[in-house]
Amino acid sequence: MDNRAEVRDFLTSRRAKINPERAGLPVTGQRRVPGLRRSEVAALAGMSVEYYAKLERGTLAGVSAGVLDAIARALQLDEAERAHLLRLAHEADGSNAVLRPRRRPKRWQVRPSLQWSLDAVTTAPVIVGNNRSDLLAANPLGRALYSELYTGPAGPPNFARFTFLDSAARRFYPDWGLAADMTVANLRTAAGKDPHDKSLHDLVGELSTRSDDFRRRWGSHDVRTHGTGVKHFHHPVVGGLELAYESMDLRAEPDLTMTIYAAEPDSPTEDALRLLASWAASQQPVAAERPANGR
Repeated sequence: MDNRAEVRDFLTSRRAKINPERAGLPVTGQRRVPGLRRSEVAALAGMSVEYYAKLERGTLAGVSAGVLDAIARALQLDEAERAHLLRLAHEADGSNAVLRPRRRPKRWQVRPSLQWSLDAVTTAPVIVGNNRSDLLAANPLGRALYSELYTGPAGPPNFARFTFLDSAARRFYPDWGLAADMTVANLRTAAGKDPHDKSLHDLVGELSTRSDDFRRRWGSHDVRTHGTGVKHFHHPVVGGLELAYESMDLRAEPDLTMTIYAAEPDSPTEDALRLLASWAASQQPVAAERPANGR
């Protein structure tokens, strides 16, 4: 695959984020470019500027792991960015094909055993999603937590569409900017893992056309690993929630991720979750009956 434009934009954007002081370099003269010069990255990576310039133009096919590691160190890439660079290199020489998620039927149905397992968790929200940010399955508390996502058109709720196209998202996420950054970085990471996912390309195209906020963030080429952390919500029924989360891949569905949310014991959020569970129990399970279309 010719992914030179993606490689070029990623490396250029990372270089622009590092100033000489952060890289431990002396500042001399007036600088015409943000961040480091190509010659400075090349020196930090221990290679000629001509060779680094060739790589930054997108020619990563056949580049050794040692060279990629040197670039990652010079650009001070974090783990998610380094993994993304490696995937871009593997894609350039074709070796990434064996690592891509296997294709699933267009219409994905949650297995009864998976839904039973989700429903067995009664004190915490649990959801299952794919790399395109589709919300494919949830337990009752998970559906209650994300109740506003289930009010959209038929089909699986999608976190990216909700974040950028639904005004309710700016109320639901107290720090909407952070949520938007994370959503786009997750999609950019997914695109690096499977650049041939047509549905993902279609989603990115739709959001780029309909949202200036999305288009600007997509152009930043930020990536991230969605594994653990704390999220803040303002739920329309129970108010503020501060929930820790842990995300894990499903072994039987390796391209799907299960996320479990938990409140700190004896905290206001724990009390709010109990209230949310009571509210969820009083609702008719309309959202639970909606078929999930996804991968």
